[in-house]
Amino acid sequence: MRPGSSYPPYYGELRQVAARAMRNERPGHTMQPTALVHEASLKLAGAAGVEWRDRAHFFGVAARLMREILVDYARQRGAAKRGSGARITLDDSLLIAEDRLADVLAIDEVVQRLEALDARQGQIVELRFFGGLSVEEVAEVMKISTPTVKREWQSAKAWLHRELAQRSAP
Repeated sequence: MRPGSSYPPYYGELRQVAARAMRNERPGHTMQPTALVHEASLKLAGAAGVEWRDRAHFFGVAARLMREILVDYARQRGAAKRGSGARITLDDSLLIAEDRLADVLAIDEVVQRLEALDARQGQIVELRFFGGLSVEEVAEVMKISTPTVKREWQSAKAWLHRELAQRSAP
């Protein structure tokens, strides 16, 4: 990091991460990753006086902001009521179709419970799902091995799927 720099040099990389997360995904998203990255970047840039310690610090804060933005977006769109009874799925990337906004709220709630049980798995889910990072990028940001991230990600996904299935059950 540049000494005294308050704006991180990772904006372009964050845009690339979001673009990769959405490549080959279905059309019809109401919030594109570029818009999400742009909104998060504005908030990051507005954080006057913040000294970014390193890449992990920046991406951790960015993923948290993206999560907050998605949850706020879902709430604003009136997704608090889930009337469809459809099964909630957890994809590895951001898929925010209008009819799936309630899923963001449900996933956020379940991830909060996971974070209380296992903070590391919660952070991995946040970086993967809300931040759009690859397994390798999560390993780099968290300073842990790729096999550890893969193991923790699989465990977290299984727990989340089970919890989300229970929410969706009649």
